[in-house]
Amino acid sequence: MATRRFHAPADPALSNLYADLAERNLQPLWELTGLLTPTPKAWATPYRWRGKELRELGARAGDLVPVDRGGDRRVLSLANPSLGGAPYATPTLWGAVQYLGPAETAPAHRHTPAALRFVLEGEGVWTLVNGDPLHMAAGDLILTPSWTWHEHHNPGTTPMAWFDALDLPLVEALGAVFFERGHEPGAARVTAPRSASESRYGGGPGLLPCDGPSPPAAHSPLLRYPWAATDRALSSRLADEGAEAAGARHAHVRFADPTNGRDVMPTMRCEMHRYLPGHTTPALRRTGSSLVAAFRGTGAVVLDGISYDVAPGDLIAVPSWTSVAYIADEPLDLFTVSDAPVLEALALYREEAAADPPETSLTP
Repeated sequence: MATRRFHAPADPALSNLYADLAERNLQPLWELTGLLTPTPKAWATPYRWRGKELRELGARAGDLVPVDRGGDRRVLSLANPSLGGAPYATPTLWGAVQYLGPAETAPAHRHTPAALRFVLEGEGVWTLVNGDPLHMAAGDLILTPSWTWHEHHNPGTTPMAWFDALDLPLVEALGAVFFERGHEPGAARVTAPRSASESRYGGGPGLLPCDGPSPPAAHSPLLRYPWAATDRALSSRLADEGAEAAGARHAHVRFADPTNGRDVMPTMRCEMHRYLPGHTTPALRRTGSSLVAAFRGTGAVVLDGISYDVAPGDLIAVPSWTSVAYIADEPLDLFTVSDAPVLEALALYREEAAADPPETSLTP
């Protein structure tokens, strides 16, 4: 595409300057508008994908598309319609639903974009990360950090699907995507009562191995965060005497590296939220994108004043500086992943209360 040429009909000399600038792929800043905006420019709009439809389409893909057809994963990528056909949920986050049938294997590969899996329902699939077997069950968070070998296999008799999130759009924008397939065909079907990462780092809050320092890494060495521990932490926060006395209706926890308290990935923050029935949160705006996965319960999410009802399995894209509020009809558990660590590292993270009050009418 040719560089834009500006015109000054009343000033031939200036028009000639503009022509020479365009010929040399230069543009005059004094003619440009919209580069510096009072608030962040939205490159994407909010969007919700229905869990019921994702389950049905995943099952159809399982019947019609072998796992190795055209690749080594059977994945339905969330394509936000405001992003011009790109298979991205937001400008920085990839979201998807991955489906694996009985006795199927998704063979090993690795890539520089970091990935995580949050299991919305079912159990029985195993993810191997650098050979360490991680059992997957509803509510579990599984990490596959940047450039780690990972594969999935389903030794059971029932299919399973889960939510994937990657920082692929961000890594692509930085020109840093690398990919490599595993050297061996297929994947070893390894299972274990407890993964090596859990045995070493999953002992509980404040409990770390004492047989030497942990190796430095950009990501958490704990690769599986089981639902039982997350559920216990949320319930404990709501049952705390101080919180109960204050009438707390919301609890949330951040998944962290047990060795230093940092985010589980340098580019992605993972959190779990629980809202009690009848609770409506204040509306907030934040820089950075996030994806929301509804795990249990029903309610609504209000995005820039438009309300979307929420049910288990729904996936929601929340672009930067979108006003967000939540309404719980029954106990509502939501998993969120965001690019907040990147914004914070660059001193660009900001949040504020939104001026608009939550809209309570639901949209279909």
